[in-house]
Amino acid sequence: MQSGRKDLSERLLDFAASGIKLTVKLNKTAVGRYIASQLTRASGSAGANYEEACGAESKADFIHKMQLVLKESRESLYWLKLAERAELVPRSDLQPLLNRADELVKIVAKSVITAKGREK
Repeated sequence: MQSGRKDLSERLLDFAASGIKLTVKLNKTAVGRYIASQLTRASGSAGANYEEACGAESKADFIHKMQLVLKESRESLYWLKLAERAELVPRSDLQPLLNRADELVKIVAKSVITAKGREK
């Protein structure tokens, strides 16, 4: 695996693990459990789809899977923002994850744009 791919793979894995750790604080109410479940699913799916993209069978397959990574990363960001807006956990607990989610969305979006540009 190339260095850049390994780095992004590790960042996505760390992000999903941090999201799981946050669920301990969210799981105190029915709403918290729902958001925790959605966040766990979306953040884990982003990393899993990235691993799939790394083994893509074609350029089109790679782009498709990276778009799934982007979709799931954006969804993760949404659930974090909702937890913040609903004041389910202290902002100080959410801010590092919000920052990481925003960074991942930007990185993956740029990767999709670059891959699409090379496709032509």
